[in-house]
Amino acid sequence: MAQVTVIIDGKAYRMACEEGQESHLEELASRFDRYVGHLKSQFGEIGDLRVTVMAGIMVMDELAELNRRIASLESELAGLRANRDGAVETQLRSEEAMVAVLGELTTKLDGLTAKLVSRIAPSTN
Repeated sequence: MAQVTVIIDGKAYRMACEEGQESHLEELASRFDRYVGHLKSQFGEIGDLRVTVMAGIMVMDELAELNRRIASLESELAGLRANRDGAVETQLRSEEAMVAVLGELTTKLDGLTAKLVSRIAPSTN
């Protein structure tokens, strides 16, 4: 395991993480530190634990909002996929109907052609 030292509210914390995840952990700590700094600038010195809890709640609020947005987008995506599948099915039915009509038309044209040929070149009996 890798070791990383992060700074939150001016205090150093040594943390372990998976190899290769060091910069990610540092970025997360930096973002959390910005929450803490924002709260301290709004409320002043209200105690480290209270600021940490408030920052954690803010992060969870953002996470909940993102989860709501993801659920909404997944629902929209499912609707779009259903519409696409319906459109594909409709197109296939239209193509099948067109093939059937073209087949009937071909049969009629073949019949007309046969009649015309028989009138133009009557058989010699």
